Amino acid sequence: MTMSWNNDDTMDLAQFDDDFVSADVEEKDFEPVPDGKYQVKVDRVELTRSETSGNPMLKWALKILGPKHKGRLLWRNNVIASKDNVKWLKQDLYTCGLQMEKLSDLPGKLESLLDVGLEVTKRTKNEFENIYFNRRIALSGEDASPEPSADHDVNDMIPF
Repeated sequence: MTMSWNNDDTMDLAQFDDDFVSADVEEKDFEPVPDGKYQVKVDRVELTRSETSGNPMLKWALKILGPKHKGRLLWRNNVIASKDNVKWLKQDLYTCGLQMEKLSDLPGKLESLLDVGLEVTKRTKNEFENIYFNRRIALSGEDASPEPSADHDVNDMIPF
């Protein structure tokens, strides 16, 4: 399967072959982000399918705001295969401030999850890493999210 971003399939890249062969590749060996609590913002979120089971899945990329590990990503996957999975997904969406009548409304609401600030906990057990959404947080400065959508009232999400 090929992916084409435009219709110009006649692009000749041969002129760059020598440069490509001689270009050095920098090995990047990142240490895993240690277990603990982190302030993050939702960087990306997509509805996709699990590669192993084929079940629907909500895939989250969460950018750490710092100070330690600033800019690193944590990944959270909500596989949708059972009542318990749906319950956990609903709780995560609620924590992010997204309340819906039906799960089938989710594809049209994904954009409202972007730039949401969260406090999360990362826990590793054996070779499995789990990310838990603790609570929504207000972002300030350069990390601030755009104004909330009219779909929900921000004051309803404040726990005090």
